Amino acid sequence: MSSFQTWRCSWSLVASVASVLLLVSVVHIFLSPSWPSSLDYFSARQVQNSCSLVNGSVGGNEVDSKVGNSQLDLDLDARFPADGLGAVAYRGAHWKAEIGRWFAGCDAVSVPIDIVEDIASKHCKDDCNGQGICNQELGQCRCFHGYAGEYKISTWDGCSEKLQLECNLQASPDQPYGPWIVSICPAYCDKTLAMCFCGQGTAYPNRPVAEACGFKINSPSEPDGPKVTDWRKNDLENIFTTNNSRNGWCNVDPKEAYASKVKFKEECDCKYDCLSGQFCEIPTTCSCVNQCSGHGHCRGGFCQCEKGWYGIDCSIPSASSPIQEWPKWLRPSTVDLPESSDLKRGLVNIKAHVRKKRPLIYVYDLPPEFNGHLLEGRHFKFECVNRIYSDQNKTVWTDQLYGSQIALYESILASPHRTLNGEEADYFYVPILDACLITRADDAPHLSMQDHMGLRSSFTLDYYKKAYDHIVENYPYWNRTSGRDHIWFFSWDEGACYAPKEIWNSMMLVHWGNTNSKHNHSTTAYWADNWDHIPSSKRGDHPCFDPKKDLVLPAWKHPNPGALWLKLWARTRKERTTLFYFNGNLGPAYVNGRPEATYSMGIRQKLAAEFGSTPNKEGKLGRQHAEDVIVTPERSANYSAQLASSVFCGVFPGDGWSGRMEDSILQGCIPVVIQDGIFLPFENVLNYQSFAVRISEAEIPNLIQILRGINETTIETMLGNVRMIWQRFLYRDSVLLEAERQKKIFGKMEDWAVEYSKLGEEDDIFSTFIQVNPSLTTAIDPQSMASWDQTPMIDAGFDLLSEHLFEFQCAPCCPLPVLQYKLHNNPWRRQLDAQREFGLPKTCVARSR
Repeated sequence: MSSFQTWRCSWSLVASVASVLLLVSVVHIFLSPSWPSSLDYFSARQVQNSCSLVNGSVGGNEVDSKVGNSQLDLDLDARFPADGLGAVAYRGAHWKAEIGRWFAGCDAVSVPIDIVEDIASKHCKDDCNGQGICNQELGQCRCFHGYAGEYKISTWDGCSEKLQLECNLQASPDQPYGPWIVSICPAYCDKTLAMCFCGQGTAYPNRPVAEACGFKINSPSEPDGPKVTDWRKNDLENIFTTNNSRNGWCNVDPKEAYASKVKFKEECDCKYDCLSGQFCEIPTTCSCVNQCSGHGHCRGGFCQCEKGWYGIDCSIPSASSPIQEWPKWLRPSTVDLPESSDLKRGLVNIKAHVRKKRPLIYVYDLPPEFNGHLLEGRHFKFECVNRIYSDQNKTVWTDQLYGSQIALYESILASPHRTLNGEEADYFYVPILDACLITRADDAPHLSMQDHMGLRSSFTLDYYKKAYDHIVENYPYWNRTSGRDHIWFFSWDEGACYAPKEIWNSMMLVHWGNTNSKHNHSTTAYWADNWDHIPSSKRGDHPCFDPKKDLVLPAWKHPNPGALWLKLWARTRKERTTLFYFNGNLGPAYVNGRPEATYSMGIRQKLAAEFGSTPNKEGKLGRQHAEDVIVTPERSANYSAQLASSVFCGVFPGDGWSGRMEDSILQGCIPVVIQDGIFLPFENVLNYQSFAVRISEAEIPNLIQILRGINETTIETMLGNVRMIWQRFLYRDSVLLEAERQKKIFGKMEDWAVEYSKLGEEDDIFSTFIQVNPSLTTAIDPQSMASWDQTPMIDAGFDLLSEHLFEFQCAPCCPLPVLQYKLHNNPWRRQLDAQREFGLPKTCVARSR
């Protein structure tokens, strides 16, 4: 926990000084954040509001005078030699050698620098007509769902147009409600949201009529078969009935239904956000990004900000917001206040002088069609979010693997590395919620894939292209680097395969690191996600993942307080009695298995054919089944405990990426990766040989023989390394942000919050992301990944049958990709950063200049 030196001042003094704005032009707030030497951001957030005295300057010269070139020996190769696996340890992780050396020698001595932040004051026409939020940096309205404005002669006509977002596609005699679509509606369509409700004339007009609820349901055509919805015939006579003997919905009294006095239609459900109970009778908190940061109201996913605040989470103050309420990442040491008359007319910005550590990230406040509207209009409350809220407004964590996108976004928005000054920014984050977009494709007519060959991949590509067009038109930052310092998140099954060609220079955050070196086409078994047929005029000819610049992030895993309390990740070798474990869909040979032969690129099917421990449809076990090897499609109720009882755990593709790497690491099991040419989370920066085993797809029949050949000394070492890095696969920062919000509301912490608050200060996913940003030239050659270099190792506790454990080879001239590291090694940055201060000794900054 960091602490502050104390000045004799307080926020009440700040407020008093601000109240005499007409008499002064500069106010000294005397508040400066103190920074831990580590990157423990949550601890920094916990610091109490006090004032700090910072000794001396933090410019590059001052750092040199303190650290000194003579004190910083930059012969990093000699000072930080690699171990027998080619790794250099720093902050509990085994990194690729070059990145670990630079961290240990330079990152460890970095200090904050002075940054000037711009607090904007531009006004929007007619204050967006009360139907939107004004972006005061651009003077543009961010309209609520169902409203729009038009750009006319250098000004925006603010949110004056009410849209008509239909629920149904065009009707025909055979399809009176149009072809099926998620929003299909025989009742009342709210055309600001494209959602279906009971409507006026019913006892509960705001009760949703979601999807199959309003249509006839036919009995199964065969015994034990599924019921079939007839999308051509409505069921209004039932759902509108007041006859208690029939299956009603829109007029059903919840109390009578719960007491079994009346019947209701079982296919009806409370699927929309902000409502709870079987009959949606209980209003709940809606899910918004950072829950509007305490400066707005969450209306179904879109933050309706209080006056003086804007941004998707209402975290950006304008010049009219109270300084003492500014977020912690923006609280300055000094503020330059303009003349009051100018401020009222919105003519100037406030200049706030803040002390920050690089890297600095500027987050675009995009129009809400790219994020807020995708949250607000979703038809299934669990889609694409990492949490919703119960009828008591308690946090309900979801199992959505794509919740990682919200988790990372919230952490960036609340991070001390965020900046509002694009001229000082090192990176630019483009917040498109593609996890929502691609799950909502075909949700409603305005999100239809009819013009995209039915492909969600093509549909999503167009959204990214629109965001690129918006950035180029409204901001000056893209052209100065051709987008190389921009960051985009592609969370879906095949990652950035469908990225538009215009943005490929940028850094891509993905969960699917397919380099296309072996699997050089779309690998999904789901036709709507196939990207092979997207024309090159849109996509270009790029791979899915470029390890020179991109990064694979872990998927979202919901907080499991029981697993943390039991410390499953810390179980010893003696407690791990199963040699190898995999539990998941094994394909068409098994009951309820995926029918496509291409599912998992055939890898899971090959594994099951050799080692299956559960009989398939023919009653057969795997050819090499063994007592201490579990390969089963039957999901265990004790899944986490079984992982934690195993030495090695399988990490294979699903329909694209899967969350098995995270499952393995979070339960302390050594991952066994089988997917040629495909990178796993942080694999191009962490030294995977220290804690994981990679086996080529061709070696699947030899899997167990290989694992039995690894000696106990090596197993103990690798298990220990997994225990050291497990929090780097955990979105702890996002969870603790939510814990902090809920504690303010309820005054106490729930079990998940208690267990997460007990965790040590090791770096989590967000901390690692800040440390790591692969936009450097890297030594990893994607073309070699299918074969993998097989370098013998010395038997110093590491005789891992080296012919089956694979090491990336690094050329001396090619540094590995790291965010802090890349700031001082990217050739294209040299001119851009020539006049910047970095809070590092010049010898660190000058290594590549």
